[in-house]
Amino acid sequence: MGLLEKARELLLRRIGERGVDRTLPVTVRPLSPDEAIGSIADDSFPIRRGRERVIEAEFRGFRGQAFTDRPAPWQGKLEELLALDFSKIPARAVFTAGMNSVLLSLGEVTGTVHCRDEDPNRCGPELARILEERFGQIRVGLVGLQPAILRALAARFGAGRVLCVDLNPDNIGSVRSGVTVWDGERDLDRLAGACDVGLATGSSIVNGTLDGILETFTRENKPLIVYGNTISGAAALLGLDRLCPYGRT
Repeated sequence: MGLLEKARELLLRRIGERGVDRTLPVTVRPLSPDEAIGSIADDSFPIRRGRERVIEAEFRGFRGQAFTDRPAPWQGKLEELLALDFSKIPARAVFTAGMNSVLLSLGEVTGTVHCRDEDPNRCGPELARILEERFGQIRVGLVGLQPAILRALAARFGAGRVLCVDLNPDNIGSVRSGVTVWDGERDLDRLAGACDVGLATGSSIVNGTLDGILETFTRENKPLIVYGNTISGAAALLGLDRLCPYGRT
């Protein structure tokens, strides 16, 4: 069973325990970049370049979001959300955003909404600071290129102590902030073996790659930290180590 399926089973159990009415409505809509992260966030963020969008779910007035490159609106009952077909990425994204809003309504998660305005630019340096505080001067393996975060990691630890993989062919082989971006499919084992701590984007729960990433780091006996608001609900249910310094609700 994949991680998102496990999260669904745990969510179903939690909803049953809390007596949540499964006929209540859930609505999901794609957000514009300005709605998602504000108008002054750095242009290096993927959402600014149009590669990803944020979708926002609302359940009982509580908001939950998810990053995806396949944004789609959706509306239905909670019971319909819980029965979505995970073979399709748009459905995985809708479910993830909806799960975040439901868990927020139950008071079991925080930071389900992306930070805005100046906070996205502050996030990378704060993530790097927290990593150094927890682990010291380490070799960090960034899974999924996020230029602002890579830049902050290189500034804090030095480019020679930062590794990065990505799945986008346009990024593979390029040098960003002094770090050569490796192939996320072929070089994940290499990265996990060479780094001390892994840092993976939480949107990997939506595209289905988190399962393999976690398996690789577990096999290498290396800690993996996921970051961002997308994975807020799944991380809470599955007990994943998550950082999201400026996530909102």
